[in-house]
Amino acid sequence: MADPVSISIIIPAFNEMRRLPTSLQAIEQFASSRKDIREVIIVDDGSRDATAAVTRTFQHTAIPFHLVTYTRNSGKGYAIRRGVLAAVGSAVLVTDADLSTPITELDKLLPYLRSNDVVIGSRALNEQLVRVKQAWYRQTMGKTFNWMMRGITGLRFQDTQCGFKLFRGKAARDIFAQATIDRFAYDVEMLMLAARLGYSVTEIPVEWFNSVDSRVRVVRDSTRMFVDILRARKRLGRLGKNCPAPSHQHHSQEAD
Repeated sequence: MADPVSISIIIPAFNEMRRLPTSLQAIEQFASSRKDIREVIIVDDGSRDATAAVTRTFQHTAIPFHLVTYTRNSGKGYAIRRGVLAAVGSAVLVTDADLSTPITELDKLLPYLRSNDVVIGSRALNEQLVRVKQAWYRQTMGKTFNWMMRGITGLRFQDTQCGFKLFRGKAARDIFAQATIDRFAYDVEMLMLAARLGYSVTEIPVEWFNSVDSRVRVVRDSTRMFVDILRARKRLGRLGKNCPAPSHQHHSQEAD
């Protein structure tokens, strides 16, 4: 991707009135010293608290903060899809409302967008960058999920579920226009679609801090994710040997 780039930041938010102000302040401070942040889009996924009201307090800052809101909670995948399809930047960053990966890690991913269409943050490639770890049972669940996901889909990424992902704008809009999974397995479907559409993907280790207020429920959401992965496999087929292998960057240095 040729410079200069304009970046749209997408943040899905469900009942995030407590965590969102700190995250938006961090993004505002980060963006104030640079010219490449085009907009921040917060998608209020049917929150029952003051998420929308909190977001509106940032709408008069120097950086455009846009709010997409609707009344029915429809899932993280649906919220991201709404945000991406509303974005106008030549690059699109998707990040979690709690900024479990600090917004400053954007500068680690950006150089790789010159030679890739999608750059995904990874907690698995360099576990030393996981500053606050999950409980052991969540770590076990994540590794088991990745093993099953790889077997079912043919994807070969070490960590599909990290919420920090950067796209070329056209790739993001092409991929999410065809996405159908509304909840937590949206990442897997998105990566399968990227492969089917011929987009190149690389996986980069990023700094990550576990949030004790995780919205993922181990038994309920694991079952839903498994069902959604089977749905994606049925719709898109298993990726075979002819599918381009993802590149894995095992070091945290930026690309040349």
